[in-house]
Amino acid sequence: MKQLQLGCVADDFTGAGDAASFLVKGGMRTILISSIPSQEIVVQDCDAVVIALKTRSQETVMAVEDTINACRWLKTKGAKHLFSKYCSTFDSTPKGNIGPIADAIMETYEIGYTVLCPALPVNGRQVKDDILYVNGVLLAESYMKSHPLNPMWDSSISKLMQPQSKYPCFTLSHEKLYRLSKEEIRQELKNKLKGQKHFYVVPDHEDDQDSKRIVEVFGDLPLLTGGSGLMTDLAKQYKKNISLPINYKKVRMNQESSGAAIVLAGSCSKTTLSQIAYFQKSGAACYKLVPDYLRKNGLTEAAEFIKAYKGKPLLIYSSATPEETQEERKNAALWQTNAKLLEQATAYLAEVAVRDGFTRIVVAGGETSGAVTQRLGYKAFYIGNSIAPGIPLMIPTDHPDMRIVLKSGNFGQEDFFLLALKETLN
Repeated sequence: MKQLQLGCVADDFTGAGDAASFLVKGGMRTILISSIPSQEIVVQDCDAVVIALKTRSQETVMAVEDTINACRWLKTKGAKHLFSKYCSTFDSTPKGNIGPIADAIMETYEIGYTVLCPALPVNGRQVKDDILYVNGVLLAESYMKSHPLNPMWDSSISKLMQPQSKYPCFTLSHEKLYRLSKEEIRQELKNKLKGQKHFYVVPDHEDDQDSKRIVEVFGDLPLLTGGSGLMTDLAKQYKKNISLPINYKKVRMNQESSGAAIVLAGSCSKTTLSQIAYFQKSGAACYKLVPDYLRKNGLTEAAEFIKAYKGKPLLIYSSATPEETQEERKNAALWQTNAKLLEQATAYLAEVAVRDGFTRIVVAGGETSGAVTQRLGYKAFYIGNSIAPGIPLMIPTDHPDMRIVLKSGNFGQEDFFLLALKETLN
């Protein structure tokens, strides 16, 4: 059996799909697994395995424990390299979880240093002089400053890591990244290790050429961390002499379905809100989930709505603007309770749709995507072509008739929902 080249642990489901899509783009046979496998999953027909966890929103102790268990599982499958995948906007509170997770992996496997590379240039996330930009705007001044769960308080990666991690960060400038050879850079870092047990390197990462150079210098490290910006070049480096099995090619090629489709949106991001508005203007049938109404009336009306509009562009959403949720967000307990209620309601309605014969499911939002896939019982996915950068079509390995699209809240163009329905329709 060919040794597994890369084992990636992602902090949520859409982040896992994002990573997997770029690995596929780089030529690696990739399977995505939802949560740490409790049963044996065959991985011999792939070169990379991505495990989707919920560490973005978990308590830190549990997030670290789950990540290490996932890494151990990947190592038992022979993974030569590990990648800790987090959001390209580095959205983590001062208490974690990005720092504690990366610290724990380095400590567990006695790794001296690794990189912090959240950048994803194709989607407007860039790093220069330790500062993370979102579409040219400082992270702390972007829409992420009002994120409902992880509001960003600084744009410096080193400063964001300082209250989370035990270990220091060193920057690697664009000039030095290209002026020095790989050997000179690595020797300089090796010298730093003499005075540090562990540390992080934050390289400038502004475009795809930088991605390629970072992989040239650091791609052979046992651990990398970041967003998906390095994935395609990593795949190209790792995929030595890979040939796709006939059965894998066949599953990946058959991406369309003639079944009914539904869009389920839980993200409150500015991007998703604009996608919902565009979809509504297109004439789609739309139903909004409201916590207070659900507590009083349940989900019967929403379930009937799905059945009534089967075969038409259909959207069920709980997404709301910052203004609509302003009072609710002042009460953290209420906010968390409502978020859980809406996730569970959306997941239940996904199950209703599948029972009624829907075979195309599009979901917006990382937590919502995790809830939906868990409710539907899908454990592993083949990764197909991308509908937009970082948003692949996914085919459950045990349900090859289904077509699943899971979108991070901040990804995709304004007409993404219509595009996803078009791309999955036979």
